[in-house]
Amino acid sequence: MLRPMPPNSSQPDLDPLRLRIDQLDQDIVNLLNERAKVVVEIGKVKQHDNSPIYAPDREQQVLAHVRKHNHGPLPNTCLEAIWRELMSGSFALERALKIGYLGPPGSFSHLAAKLKFGASVEYTDLDDIGSVFDQTARGHIDLGLVPIENSAMGGIGETLDCFLQSPVRVFAEVLINVHHNVLAQRPLDQIECVYSRPEVFSQCRRWVNEHLAHAQRVAVESSSRAAQIAAEQPAAAAIGSTLAAKIYNLQVQAQNIEDNPTNTTRFFVISNQQPGPSNDDKTAVMFTTTHRPGALADVLDAFRDHSLNLTHIDKRPSQRVNWEYYFFVDFAGHESDPKVAAALEAVRSRCQQLTVLGSFPRAQEVLS
Repeated sequence: MLRPMPPNSSQPDLDPLRLRIDQLDQDIVNLLNERAKVVVEIGKVKQHDNSPIYAPDREQQVLAHVRKHNHGPLPNTCLEAIWRELMSGSFALERALKIGYLGPPGSFSHLAAKLKFGASVEYTDLDDIGSVFDQTARGHIDLGLVPIENSAMGGIGETLDCFLQSPVRVFAEVLINVHHNVLAQRPLDQIECVYSRPEVFSQCRRWVNEHLAHAQRVAVESSSRAAQIAAEQPAAAAIGSTLAAKIYNLQVQAQNIEDNPTNTTRFFVISNQQPGPSNDDKTAVMFTTTHRPGALADVLDAFRDHSLNLTHIDKRPSQRVNWEYYFFVDFAGHESDPKVAAALEAVRSRCQQLTVLGSFPRAQEVLS
């Protein structure tokens, strides 16, 4: 008969420590609900004033306050994740918040939306990026989330083109680490066909060439659509997110297969409203120039002369006249800042057309 091992006398008794944990948990629950009661009152004020439920400038203030008062041992990333979920629950207490994204469910846009807004809001998957802009502009969703650029592949043309036609504003930005994974029902050596977006294949070219050279590659409209197909075809695989693996009941056969381990995608949160300044903002604009030598340089000089730091520049065809382009620029600062306002006037005087797409808080962290 086996006898239980005697307790190790060198280790302290766990019971008092666990009792202390239980007491602290009870205190935390009580405090969270006290906080929630204040949130409900805030919601009443916002409804009266018709203020937006999600305020990115306030979000930045709350997270900065958490970081300031964190003296460890928990890292800031842990507390920020907790507070993002706490804020998600707060949105639900104020009013159901609807977030639209490029679907189907399980896409990297879906993952970015969940990392940003948590589990307590309502998500709507849409067929294409244009639909996210349209549904936001019509007020059918509160906020839309669209990819704007990838660190490996550059600007997302479909998103940039939508800004040419839509009146929506840039409300916030989100950065996420993009980790590509092979999702399938079978091991890699039994895979006959692999599905994903063309951009995903480009970002995983070396790994796919080495480990899935025997499989046919088929481009589809989204990585989550690829996961749907892999769930229906036993000999198929998808390259997509771990979220898609959970949604479509697939096994992750290989993780983090992207060629660049620091692969990051930037998303814009779009809205019909404009957030207030957060003291660490960016402003996005688009403009066209006249057809003369040095026209673009003159515009860029105006930014330089007003000491504005450009953080992004891209271009897209105007879709009206051959060889006419719209330029997209982000720079540090908020359009309500007098220095920024003066710079925009100087830039406008050197452009055929200038549109301010919005001022928004700079993303403080890369979510993963």
